[in-house]
Amino acid sequence: MNGKFQVITDTAALCLYDLASLKHRVEDTADWWSIAEDELAEVNAGNCLFLNLGEDGQYEVQWSLDESVKEVEIELLYHFRVPSGTVYVGAADDVTGGELEPDDSCGGMLLQLEPGNYACRITKEDNQISIAMKPSLQSENNLSDLIRI
Repeated sequence: MNGKFQVITDTAALCLYDLASLKHRVEDTADWWSIAEDELAEVNAGNCLFLNLGEDGQYEVQWSLDESVKEVEIELLYHFRVPSGTVYVGAADDVTGGELEPDDSCGGMLLQLEPGNYACRITKEDNQISIAMKPSLQSENNLSDLIRI
């Protein structure tokens, strides 16, 4: 399973998460994740992945559910949990918060994955972003800084 789409971000960031994982943030402010400690806490808990891109703009995102991602490449992998199977990949501008959740009107994608935990290898070259996902036993991260790609 794979695909690609174009996305525009005004926050220089993308996010990847199961909608059920951030339900507790619906009533929070729309920009709750702009507080670095809050963003890092959610990423380390495996509730979402925020991908800080370094600059606003249009990006082409290529995603795949790929069994060839090796667990031994641990320094290149980020983990997240998928409790419901409905996963948003798109601009962080549209992350859950401010009493809103992303839907089909947002510029990203809503993917349907099997519930479970996933490991991701994420690469960026110019405005091309590649996200390769595979099922994983691990759901949490142990990062000391935000994800910057």
